[in-house]
Amino acid sequence: MIATANETTLNARVDVRFSPTGRPLAVRYDGRLWVVTEEPVHWSERDAWWERRRTAPAGAGNIVDIEFWRVQVKLSANAALRTFLLRREPAAAEWLLESIS
Repeated sequence: MIATANETTLNARVDVRFSPTGRPLAVRYDGRLWVVTEEPVHWSERDAWWERRRTAPAGAGNIVDIEFWRVQVKLSANAALRTFLLRREPAAAEWLLESIS
């Protein structure tokens, strides 16, 4: 991903609230609750585990897929729309806010 002039790269831990179907509903970042307003975009990429020399015991689960969500969020109905890029590393429980644009 290439950062643009109006994009901030963070890699900050965030809490993400999901619907029962697994769709993000809200993101808690910097003590504030950002509500997802548009249909989010979801995808996965493969981690280059061989470059990081990461190993895992048998049965550890998926250690190669990095999960992403691009979500449009607002603090309130009249607030400016922001785009958050969320990332979860393989075998991690927490979500990271990779960037805001």
